[in-house]
Amino acid sequence: MFNNDHYITSGAAATIPLEAAAAMWIAIELMPDPKDYLQVFELKPLTECVQHISHTQEQPEYCVNMYIPLLMPDCQPVTEKVYVIDDGDHSTMLLAEEY
Repeated sequence: MFNNDHYITSGAAATIPLEAAAAMWIAIELMPDPKDYLQVFELKPLTECVQHISHTQEQPEYCVNMYIPLLMPDCQPVTEKVYVIDDGDHSTMLLAEEY
């Protein structure tokens, strides 16, 4: 799973800091198998320029926390829930509200 073309919705691309989006794709690549088709990320600001990301999946149970520094001058951490879904043909990153 997740070894296919990666896409990001326009809503996620406009909302999620680039560094955070890249970290989420890398987190999925580095996590152990088996991987659930649905990966869940909770993003919250830690500090003015540090994004906290909690990465979870239901089956098998998995949870990792990451802290991503955001580059100046745009460093604006967000509060969002993000899904990454693998449908077999491609993987898509989207805001939870876009699901």
